Amino acid sequence: MTAPGSLRSQLDAALRKSAAVWVQPEHHPSRLVWALWPSRGPLAGSLLVATGGTEQEVPGLVDGATVTVVVARPGTRSRLATVTTTAVATTPDEATRTALAAARRNGAPGWTAVLALALVDG
Repeated sequence: MTAPGSLRSQLDAALRKSAAVWVQPEHHPSRLVWALWPSRGPLAGSLLVATGGTEQEVPGLVDGATVTVVVARPGTRSRLATVTTTAVATTPDEATRTALAAARRNGAPGWTAVLALALVDG
């Protein structure tokens, strides 16, 4: 389910620099989505993907879905990691909601769901 611990620092570096990853819910095509990588707290080690409402639509990305996530290496854009995980619906705390809103960069947030995709153990 999660990437080996040796990848943690590489994922931290890559996901701090890029808010875009490829996700592929089971039985659906891959999509490039924006995501937030919390560096600390209970959701550290998970990508947070906001969907629905005025946000990105990701067919098949629902609570309990099996999802393959592809993270690119910064600079070269080659594949850093491919991780298969399970999407978990989460209710973000105030700090996480603020970080999600800031990460959007293009208007007021309007998501109906936030899903956590664990890439490494927190």
